[in-house]
Amino acid sequence: MRIVQKFGGTSVGSVERIRETAKIVHAALKQGSQVAVVVSAMSGETNRLLGLAHAMSDNPSLREVDALVATGEQVTAALLSIELNKLGVSAYSFSGGQAGFKTEGSHAKARISGVEGDHLIQHMQNGEVPVVTGFQGVDASGNITTLGRGGSDTSAVALAIAVKANVCDIYTDVDGIYTTDPRIEPKARKMNSISYEEMLEFASLGAKVLQTRSVELAMRYDMPIHLRSSFDLIEGTRVSREDSDMERAEISGVAYNRDEAKVTIKGIPDQPGIAASVFCPVAAADINVDVIVQNISEDGLTDLTFTVPRSDYAATLKLLNQLCISMKAREVRGDDTVAKVSIIGVGMRSHTGVAKKMFEVLAKENINIQMITTSEIKVTVVLEEKYVELAVRALHHAFNLETA
Repeated sequence: MRIVQKFGGTSVGSVERIRETAKIVHAALKQGSQVAVVVSAMSGETNRLLGLAHAMSDNPSLREVDALVATGEQVTAALLSIELNKLGVSAYSFSGGQAGFKTEGSHAKARISGVEGDHLIQHMQNGEVPVVTGFQGVDASGNITTLGRGGSDTSAVALAIAVKANVCDIYTDVDGIYTTDPRIEPKARKMNSISYEEMLEFASLGAKVLQTRSVELAMRYDMPIHLRSSFDLIEGTRVSREDSDMERAEISGVAYNRDEAKVTIKGIPDQPGIAASVFCPVAAADINVDVIVQNISEDGLTDLTFTVPRSDYAATLKLLNQLCISMKAREVRGDDTVAKVSIIGVGMRSHTGVAKKMFEVLAKENINIQMITTSEIKVTVVLEEKYVELAVRALHHAFNLETA
């Protein structure tokens, strides 16, 4: 058995937590597994380092910022290696570059282009533990680059693929994936397993348990992920390929995202290419668009409504007001008090009437649906943010998600 264990910031947030983490690694070795470890910086450390950079300059060089924040993971890797050696384990810390992580793209949001893992496999076969810094690598010029927030999950999956691991264990401060947010619905149930596709939908809707890029990578290379707690060593949730032989429930869970805003450009001349005229400048401004609705044309005019992250709301309004003039549109309207609620499940493929049931549940609660979008395994509605918790609880109950 060959495994990659990844420990997030809360799992290595103090010397005491690093000692507990070392015990988890040691236990896996005693069970006969070959182990490699990926670590994040200690909780709060990346923000502290970024604060130092901005104390020095309002606009610090991104190259130097990457070099600075990468030290957070290096500290953790070295401390964990020291503790493992104290336990009698031969452990060696590796920076992303030393581990063989090659990256491409810009600083602070680089992407992994490859991992040269043969030397790490040799260490593992010798009973040694490579402790690798997550979140980083080196580009073609040898510069240290970072992968952006949550990049350690992606590092762990990429390393698991490179060393041909059987599974990638991701340890965090939660014990698995739940049918919805337990803070909203106390009857939420931990799922034993979930498909890559379902996990991608949960991640894209704001569930911060796993980083989206890590799930995409795992799905592409069919690398199973076991999400579990480093504080309570029980079975977590396994993320893997959908079992085609399994009879699935209508839906697996209810997700939501409050980080939403809605914008509408009204009275646009209805002609070919009009959508491109709007969304090309929006994309060029690096604004992510999600739900899109175009109304039926009246008098040669049409309305175009879409959602964007709330953090991009002001920039989107400014851009659309400029477009409004050049496109001879009537006006621009916006609303940053909306949210998304979604039902997710591969079972939708074999169950009919799921969307109908969702709409009936929301209507019974007198919740108005402003926009709708669907995929093969998801139905998403946009509604007023004040109704999020009511909608989540009502849908969770209606689809019997509190029962196994």
